Order: sequence, then C-alpha cells, then structure tokens
Amino acid sequence: MLAIVLMMSLGVLVAAAVAVYVAYPHRGEEMPVAPQLGDAMRKGVDALPTLEDSESRV
Repeated sequence: MLAIVLMMSLGVLVAAAVAVYVAYPHRGEEMPVAPQLGDAMRKGVDALPTLEDSESRV
C-alpha cells in the first residue's frame, strides 16, 4: 500500500513540474513565485541535446 502511495505521489510531482515548466519558462516568462526555479528549469532544458529542423527532415 505504501509503495502505491509513493508512486502516485511521484507521478503527481512529475506532472506538476511539467505543467509549471510549460506554463512559464517554456514560453519565456518568469515564474511569479520562484523565479530561481524557472531559471534552473530553463538551464536544465538548454543543456539537453535537441534536433535541428535540418536534421529531422530526411
């Protein structure tokens, strides 16, 4: 029972983090309550590799 509660809580936390990222830093806006968190999210995403438009077309 404890494992189910922990996994559901983890899922809710991940979903909330995605929702907060899409609502603010992804659109280029500052987070109203914790701007440092938005900066950290933006830095983390900028560090990930991405495909350029020329690479995705075959």
